[in-house]
Amino acid sequence: MNLYITVAFKGTIPNREEISAVMYFNPSQMSLASSAFQHAEALAGRYFRISPKAMSAHCYDVKTLAYLDQHEVNDRAFAHICKYRYDQGDQAGLEQGQHFYRICLQDNRILDAVNRASSFIKLNPLLLYIAAHELVHVIRFDGGHIDFDAPPAEKQREEEKVHEITRDMLRNLTNPELSLVLECFSNRYQIGDLYH
Repeated sequence: MNLYITVAFKGTIPNREEISAVMYFNPSQMSLASSAFQHAEALAGRYFRISPKAMSAHCYDVKTLAYLDQHEVNDRAFAHICKYRYDQGDQAGLEQGQHFYRICLQDNRILDAVNRASSFIKLNPLLLYIAAHELVHVIRFDGGHIDFDAPPAEKQREEEKVHEITRDMLRNLTNPELSLVLECFSNRYQIGDLYH
């Protein structure tokens, strides 16, 4: 795996947190992330019985760490969601007052986890789990199952529900590497945080 680390060593050698803070997906890893979201979108559509056309009505985009604004960077999660509203003058192609979600991938956290657990956790199945998980959030927010600005206790219950749905959605895929990822997330490991 090629990791791009852009740290200038002056004086002391940085610790793991300092190094992981500057890891970004390389082009092939970005391609894997894109494929994971395409696959997850198809799986979510089947799971929730949403047609491809209806699925495309969910307004969201995905950005990797290199393209995030500072307030979108999160050092506690593999990914998290920000919600934005379109205001007059924006160029997003949305009508005024419409909202969209940004799925913010934290490359450094993802790559660090894969590096530390590379003997059993592979990037591709981890990205599929993350993509499926975040898309379940988007679908549930848009469906009114939970308010994006819900209180923390309600968000925690929702996070557990989304983990359960994600595991159920991916359970029937026959991939031993994905099975290991599902097993890791069966212990309520925090994969994402909601952010507003």
